[in-house]
Amino acid sequence: VIGFGLLTALAAWPVLNLPTLWLIDLMFLPFDGQQNLIMTEARILCAILGGVLVGFGVLQWLVVTKLFAREPVLARQMLLTSMGAWFVVDCSASVMAGAPFNAVMNVPFLLLFVVPLWRGNNQLQAR
Repeated sequence: VIGFGLLTALAAWPVLNLPTLWLIDLMFLPFDGQQNLIMTEARILCAILGGVLVGFGVLQWLVVTKLFAREPVLARQMLLTSMGAWFVVDCSASVMAGAPFNAVMNVPFLLLFVVPLWRGNNQLQAR
């Protein structure tokens, strides 16, 4: 999440936006080079979104490294709830924006976080 946030924030600077442009182009299939980040409004949204993602990633890291050992149920609930909120809003808005493939790309990303948290929950219940 932190890495994706930094990549998104760097897209605010046209010299460094190529990786983000490729990702955006993939979201709006076909992959044809038609998307751009020319408008200053798009670049400021990249800056803001990138900052929010970095902050969200740092929060996740702190919950896992500082809270999870002491309060695993609370930490898991916080992480799963926030990931669920992200997933529903991101996927719904992506479809509304005409980029439904982004919702498909969100599924593996969600599973990357949720599966370990669910597995950890089963281990706690087994104790």
